[in-house]
Amino acid sequence: MAKPPKLDKLFDKFIEGQAIFKERNALRATFIPNYLPFREEQMNRIGSILGPALRGAPPSNILCYGKTGTGKTVVAKYVLDMLVSKAKQSEANVPLRAHVNCRTITTNYRILKALCESMNAKMPDGSAIPFTGLPTDEIRTILMQKLDSEPKIFVAVLDEIDSLVKRDINQGNDILYGLTRMNGELENSRISIIGISNDLKFKDLLDPRVLSTLGEEEVIFPPYDAVQLRGILQQRVELAFNEGVIQDEGVINLVGALAAQEHGDARRALDLLRTTGELAERKGENHVTQEHVRDAQKFMERDTITETVKTLPAQSKAVLLSVYALTNRGQKDIFTGECFNAYMEIATAMSIDTLTQRRVGDLISELDMLGLINTTVVSKGRYGRTKRIRLAVSKKHVRTILEVDARLSKLSKELLG
Repeated sequence: MAKPPKLDKLFDKFIEGQAIFKERNALRATFIPNYLPFREEQMNRIGSILGPALRGAPPSNILCYGKTGTGKTVVAKYVLDMLVSKAKQSEANVPLRAHVNCRTITTNYRILKALCESMNAKMPDGSAIPFTGLPTDEIRTILMQKLDSEPKIFVAVLDEIDSLVKRDINQGNDILYGLTRMNGELENSRISIIGISNDLKFKDLLDPRVLSTLGEEEVIFPPYDAVQLRGILQQRVELAFNEGVIQDEGVINLVGALAAQEHGDARRALDLLRTTGELAERKGENHVTQEHVRDAQKFMERDTITETVKTLPAQSKAVLLSVYALTNRGQKDIFTGECFNAYMEIATAMSIDTLTQRRVGDLISELDMLGLINTTVVSKGRYGRTKRIRLAVSKKHVRTILEVDARLSKLSKELLG
C-alpha cells in the first residue's frame, strides 16, 4: 500500500528530531522545576510549618488559598519533595505523603481509598481495597491501622478541597472532620492536612469544629503580575525550547500580558506558550512568533468551550440554556429553583423528558465542574440551603454553540429572553 507522502514526511520530522521543543513537559502545570520564582515567601512559610516533621513532631494543618494558576499545588509538592529529600539525607524518619484531587475523586469513600493506596494499605485478607462496597467507617479503620503500624508522619494534600463542601456540604464536612480528628485516635503516628482551595470564601461553609482544626495555618497565594509571569515564562522557555526558537522577546511579553489579563494565571500562561510552540511545530516552522501566540489564544478559547458545550448531553444543554436565558433577562443571581423552572420550559420546548429537581441539581454541579457556570452554596436559614448560579462563559458564545443544535435552534426568542 502506498504511503501518503505528506503524512510520511510529517512523521519523519518527529523521528529526525524536533526543531521547536527540547523538553515539552516543562510547559505543563504538573512540571516542578528546580527553582520556583516569586513564591519564596509561601515556600518558606509552608516549610517552617512542615519542618517539625523532621523531628517526628506532627505539623499543623495548612490551608492554601489563591486563584487558579497561582502556584499552590506546585509549591506544596515542591516543599514536600524537599522535606522528604532532607529527611533521607539526615536519616530522620521520612514523612509519608499523598496528593488527592478532590474535584476528580468525588466521594468520601474514594478519598479514603486514595489515602490508603498511597501507603499500600490492604484489606485484612491481603487483597486490594475494592473500588466500592465497603462502609466508609471500615475503610477509615484500615487507614488508621496502616498509619499506626509504625511511627510516622503522614502529610495528605487535599487539592481543590472546596469542591468537597460545595458538592455536598454535609459529606464534605464529615470527611474533613474525620481526618482532622484522626490524630486523637492514633497512638503511634500523626496525620497533617494541606488543603488547597481556589475559593477564599469556602471556609464559610465549614462546620466550626472542622474550621478550628483544619485552618490552623493559612497561606495566601496572590495572582502573578505581568512582570512575574514574564519571569516564569523565561525560565520555562530555557527549559522547554531549543536555543534560537524564540528570537523575538515580544513573544514572551505577549504571552505574559495575555495571561495577566486572566488574573495572573501561570497555568494559563504555560498552556498558551506550549500551544503556541505546537502550532509553529505543526506548520513546520523553526521559529515561534507573536502571530503564533495570537493564533494559539484563539484556538484555546474556541476549542475548549466549543468542544465542551457541543458534547454535552441534551439534558445538560437544556440546563445550561436555562442559566443563559435567565442571565439574558437581566438576572444577576440565579437560584436553583428559578433555574429548574426555566429548565422545565426549555425541556418541554425541546420535546425531551423533564427531570426531577434533584437530578437537575446534579447536572448543575456537573456544569460547575466543567467551568461553564459558577455556583455558590447559600444558606437561607430555616429554609435550608440553595445554590447561587452564574454563567461563567460569554453569553454570545454559549448561544452561538447551543443554537447549532437543531432542537435548540427551534426555541422561540421569547423563551431564550
